[in-house]
Amino acid sequence: MIKVNKQDALNYHMEGKPGKIEVVPTKMLSTQLDLALAYSPGVAEPCKEIAADKDNVYKYTAKGNLVGVISNGTAVLGLGNIGPDASKPVMEGKGVLFKKFAGIDVFDIEIDCTDPEEFIRIVKSLEPTFGGINLEDIKAPESFKIENALKEQMNIPLMHDDQHGTAIISSAALLNALELTGKKIGKIKMVINGAGAAAIACTKLYVALGAKLDNIVMFDKDGIIRPERNDLDIYRAQFVTTRKINTLAEAMEGADVFIGLSAANVLPPELVNRMAPDPIIFALANPDPEIDYDVAMATREDLIMATGRSDHPNQVNNVLGFPYIFRGALDVRATEINEAMKLAAVHALATLAKEPVPDLVLKAYGDNSINFGRFYLIPKPLDPRLITTVSPAVARAAMESGVARRPITNWEAYELELQERIGIDQKLMTRITNQAKKAPKTVVFAEADHFKILKAAQMVREQRIANPILLGNRSRIETIIRENHLDLEGVTIIDTFEEDTRREEYAQMLFNKRQRKGLTLFDSRRLMRDRNYFGSMMVETGEADALISGLTRDYSKTILPALQVIGVEEGVNKVAGMYIILNKKEPYFFADTTVNVNPTADELVDIIGLTARTVRFFDTEPRVAMLSFSNFGSVRGEIPDKGAEAVRKAKQRYPNLLLDGEMQANTALNRDLLRENYPFSELAEKGANTLIFPTLTAGNIAYKILQEMGGAETIGPVLMGMRKPVHILQLGSSIRDIVNMVTIAVVDAQNHTNQNI
Repeated sequence: MIKVNKQDALNYHMEGKPGKIEVVPTKMLSTQLDLALAYSPGVAEPCKEIAADKDNVYKYTAKGNLVGVISNGTAVLGLGNIGPDASKPVMEGKGVLFKKFAGIDVFDIEIDCTDPEEFIRIVKSLEPTFGGINLEDIKAPESFKIENALKEQMNIPLMHDDQHGTAIISSAALLNALELTGKKIGKIKMVINGAGAAAIACTKLYVALGAKLDNIVMFDKDGIIRPERNDLDIYRAQFVTTRKINTLAEAMEGADVFIGLSAANVLPPELVNRMAPDPIIFALANPDPEIDYDVAMATREDLIMATGRSDHPNQVNNVLGFPYIFRGALDVRATEINEAMKLAAVHALATLAKEPVPDLVLKAYGDNSINFGRFYLIPKPLDPRLITTVSPAVARAAMESGVARRPITNWEAYELELQERIGIDQKLMTRITNQAKKAPKTVVFAEADHFKILKAAQMVREQRIANPILLGNRSRIETIIRENHLDLEGVTIIDTFEEDTRREEYAQMLFNKRQRKGLTLFDSRRLMRDRNYFGSMMVETGEADALISGLTRDYSKTILPALQVIGVEEGVNKVAGMYIILNKKEPYFFADTTVNVNPTADELVDIIGLTARTVRFFDTEPRVAMLSFSNFGSVRGEIPDKGAEAVRKAKQRYPNLLLDGEMQANTALNRDLLRENYPFSELAEKGANTLIFPTLTAGNIAYKILQEMGGAETIGPVLMGMRKPVHILQLGSSIRDIVNMVTIAVVDAQNHTNQNI
């Protein structure tokens, strides 16, 4: 019989520590002890803790990250009343979206019950199981009664997504559409075609945002909602109109907004022409909208349109809302999802759509022209920023409105935890970005006549990471900005061919630096027409804090001007290049990957020192392995001997550095292999996180293979050893790569006041 320690059993079942959001760990179940901890007798300990204090259920079970997706299949989108069995694929699909986009676990439950009272009783009885309830595809008006009753009776966040998800997403799109047209929500005339659950919820939220009931006309399948009708339930009766309107044609006369939540092809083009200038049409019936998208857009050039379809712009897709709303609600252990939380989600989505679109989103949709405007009112579903934008907004609103039982105090840590939930491990770059924002620096871009550079410049400016200076042909830069609708108003543009006085001053300075190294004044004047020389001189003179270049030129041709103008820091013989490899486990650092072709043992010692110092710059303690094709002298040759000599000398120079080698790459990274075969190694306990390659060929090939095969993100190259911050992009870098390098350059510049990296 195995004796189980009480604390071991509690630890085994505990998924998160109080006051901190934790990713649920995977439990091992490979031994008899594991089985005893997971079930009998160990499971008795958390049971007793929860019996003593019911809130401990969130501490020792998965409840806090578990949502029930519950339906009776009476109103499945596009299919109608198909029953609980046929609705199950929809509910399972909803569970996939919860997990994919917000890391939330889901049980889908299909209930064979159409009686609202019985349905309410069944769902209420499930409260001990779930941290939240997502009601789905329940027909109106029963859905209103069910949701209202459950909100009153239950003490966990609950939402009927068909109602409120559509309301939240369409509200965000509406706010941005109105902003683009210059119209005020309190003055617009609005036609709502449809009076089901989604239409009622949407209209109520529009009113909460400022729309006036007197300006709203609602239609159901029997016509306009008027007070003299005797078939209205209490939900539709909220939206009766006393205006002298009887038909859809009359309602559309001068209307600013049409919201369709009804049926296909009920809005003819001639009624679109009756609308006010800059009309807004959200035709949200699925799969076929109230008016075909192409027909509507051909009818009015000034039209702004959204649908529920993914093959047209401005898709009102509930996946923009429900995963992140529940994520924020669960993370503060909210007792409900209230109006304040819904409105917070609306404003978060509307604001996010105005921010520059990340390169990875542009790639996902194959469209480099995505920018806030008539064809981009709300974010795309694959935008990874949604979780770190909407969820914190919802969590804050829950705290401010008094329904949060576990408030968040460290918002930076919360953002990291949100990223980890969906597999985005950006701890390192998040720390660097936060540091950069504390004291933005001036960064000169030497290749500003390129869209990627300009897009990155806009992003770092808007995120307050850096103040850009753009070098290049002024006319071409302004054309790219205009054609791509970039917001770079007020940013300094320098055309080096227009800068005769400054160019002559720089040429004289370069001549003075290099006149005894074969450079004439004529050569200096010629070179100063090169933007890399000009930009390097701006950094040298203090007119800029850092230089970014290399997107369109070979590395060697880009680094030479910086070396000639700025030079290396004192005590450094040669610069070196390092790549950061990010994966789910931890960051790894590869050097030298870009500069030194076949370094000597002494040069490898310098590279080890530069790399270790730079790794510490990234708040990581270096564990350095000198790589080779042998393990600790198992094979003799030029490369292994050089590596062993470098390690010996480096240990003398850097006695406190955790360093070993030479060794093979798999040996360096595999702790078990090290412990089993080379227990004497200083790296046997944790393995290496910093890899020094014996030649440029080896390092370059290694990181490029990782870069192309996927599974890890590469950041770099980080240029080490320059006297002032210069960072050279990889040829063809993405916008994300450029932003990352600018961020590193800014923090590099911040640190140069005390110590170079």
